[in-house]
Amino acid sequence: MWYYFPGQYMPSYQVNRALTQAHYGGGEFAECLEVASQITPGDNESFHKAWVNMGDTVYDIGETALENQNPITARRSYLRAFNYLRTAEFFLKPSDSRKMPTYLKAREAFLKAIAHFEQKPLQVEVPFEAGQADLSFLPGYLFAPVGVKNPPLMIMFGGLDSLAEELYFGISQHLNERGIALLAMDGPGQGYALRVNHILTRYDYNVAGTAVLDWVIANLADHVDTSRIGIGAVSMGGYMAARCAAFDPRFKVCMVFGAVWSYYDIWKNRPDNHPLAEIVQHIVGASTMADARERLKQFALDGVADKISMPTYILHGEDDRQNVVENAYKLDAALTVEHVLEVVPKESSGSAHCQIDDFTKTFNMFDWVAKKMKA
Repeated sequence: MWYYFPGQYMPSYQVNRALTQAHYGGGEFAECLEVASQITPGDNESFHKAWVNMGDTVYDIGETALENQNPITARRSYLRAFNYLRTAEFFLKPSDSRKMPTYLKAREAFLKAIAHFEQKPLQVEVPFEAGQADLSFLPGYLFAPVGVKNPPLMIMFGGLDSLAEELYFGISQHLNERGIALLAMDGPGQGYALRVNHILTRYDYNVAGTAVLDWVIANLADHVDTSRIGIGAVSMGGYMAARCAAFDPRFKVCMVFGAVWSYYDIWKNRPDNHPLAEIVQHIVGASTMADARERLKQFALDGVADKISMPTYILHGEDDRQNVVENAYKLDAALTVEHVLEVVPKESSGSAHCQIDDFTKTFNMFDWVAKKMKA
């Protein structure tokens, strides 16, 4: 991975992430590098201010374009604004009063952008834990390929507390190009489901996966081929996708975009002041990291992975410093079904976490998914 900040992994990773997403409308190289030049490595306050300032600036460009009846400029500006504001929110602690307004403005930018898509995605709300005060639904977006009637569908979740909207930048476009629809979801502990509906993450993520699958079959038969539905997820979602696949054999394929064998193992030796520690506490509903680690012990694939019954693709970077590559090797060894393990070697670009430093290294995975889904 290229380090914009020599020796500083976390901020450099986020710069790489924005630059990669710029290929798909989520940024402009010059703007990303301008932001990076204003960040002091290790200072998350400077990180937030630099990204939020650029996000606000580009959002205003979108507003002006819309006022002047220039919808294409507005759409492109709102997409960049969303991603800059999403990045600005990334390291903010849940207790920070700026976190929710930054998130809500980012989401508003995305909604304003998709209103001007030539083919607008369908916004969905999957009932989940309805009847309890604030727990009502999981939101998502259906991105469909142009000119394909009743395409196969991949249901996907993100990772940690990530946003469904992020999946548009690359993942939806690569699936759509191959004739596959994408239902990008905020699952428990993610995006709107966490921040607004207060739905925490859960080790039995298959409950959410099956709820979404049941809802799709009941409600989207006019949009997708409900006999050809796969499950996938990215980053921490590598655990989620595997868990969903293991407990619902109706999924036709499983796409593990970054493997996680045990989320406890990933966090057991990280310090309590890790930049994402309070976010982990928040998504599991813990008041301390000791409590969070205890809860994370349930987030493991022991006795689960061997239940996966459909073809599975595992993609992992050998130089992944967030979920080390041993997670992928463990999952590979446990699977008893047809599967592919692709490890991007550390000498190559694309070997970082979820190939964010070279998204072309995901092409084999998307090609495989397309062939399996269309078979």
